[in-house]
Amino acid sequence: MTENDWTRWPSREALGRIGLTRARRVLGVVGRLMIFGTILWVVVSGNDVRGWETLGVAAGVAVAAGTAWAFARTTLDHRLWPSLGLFTALYGVAVVAGLTGFRLPALVIWCACTVVALERLPLAAGVPAAGAALAAYAAVNDDAWLTTVATGVGLALAGYVLRLDAEARGSAHRLLLQERAAREAEAESAALAERARIAREIHDVLAHSLSAQLVHLEAARLLIERGADRQQILDRVVAARGMARDGLSETRQALSALRGDMTPLEDFLAELVGRADGADRADIAVTGERRPLPAEASQAVRRVAQEALTNVRKHAPGARVRLSLEYGESEVTLDVRDFGGGSGELAGTGAGYGLLGMRERAELLGGSLDAGPVEEGFAVTLRVPA
Repeated sequence: MTENDWTRWPSREALGRIGLTRARRVLGVVGRLMIFGTILWVVVSGNDVRGWETLGVAAGVAVAAGTAWAFARTTLDHRLWPSLGLFTALYGVAVVAGLTGFRLPALVIWCACTVVALERLPLAAGVPAAGAALAAYAAVNDDAWLTTVATGVGLALAGYVLRLDAEARGSAHRLLLQERAAREAEAESAALAERARIAREIHDVLAHSLSAQLVHLEAARLLIERGADRQQILDRVVAARGMARDGLSETRQALSALRGDMTPLEDFLAELVGRADGADRADIAVTGERRPLPAEASQAVRRVAQEALTNVRKHAPGARVRLSLEYGESEVTLDVRDFGGGSGELAGTGAGYGLLGMRERAELLGGSLDAGPVEEGFAVTLRVPA
């Protein structure tokens, strides 16, 4: 044993009734009642107790019971000196009982003192206290010395075994509480992650929808400032209205995705390309063995495709767009490229956070997003595990 083992108290869980089954609690109560019943029976039947002596015996039994209860409470609170004081008082009750002719009750009390000292006190205090109780027991007991030694060893082992059992029960209870706390923390973490995912989806939908509307509304403003033809302005306003309608549809799709009810990815991309400005200059190609993707990966592909097409409208209107989706063995790759577009009037609008947000989304999934100019235009490439 280490020094800490000698000075360490049994845990409060071990000293209390936490973790005890109903059967063990009932057994403990019955055992205590049997001990005190035995003491009373021995006192009444083995001694000629009359008159005021009866009151004295009753007072002695009450003092012993109260002292034992107080000892249990102070040890539960890990209060060493009050516990030792109450143990000494209980020991003294046994001494008085032995001196006044009640030898057998005194022996029973000393036996109980031996067990509870080893069970409930730090070993550095419990072993000497149990030794004192056993010494008193051996001095008063008139059995053969071998019987006395065997009884003392049995009492010591019983006290230590009860201590180990209580500590094991306390450890099991603490582990159960830790497991519950870990599960609660895990559930809270999962809830926070789900909230973050929902917030990210809603943010991406609104950012894409509002950004697309801003493109057309800003173009309409520039046309108005330049005194452009009414029809040109009207076309931009109608396009902004279409973007608002598409944004509402995308919001519904996002909510469906959060419920786990998404349209196939290929169908979504085909519809997205079909809605793009200059649809005759946009095409889509899907390669590899098609398979369902995890919700997060599927959403990342959808959002990046939307953001890339919005950037094409903003920075290279009229450009031909090629959208490629490749299913690999362990990842899926989305490549969006534009070719031959002109410089857009709205190239300077927006804060430029769209692709940054998409890159963060990809990195959260363990993937990557690359965006930059190529020989004929601009390319956005997303890779996510799937």
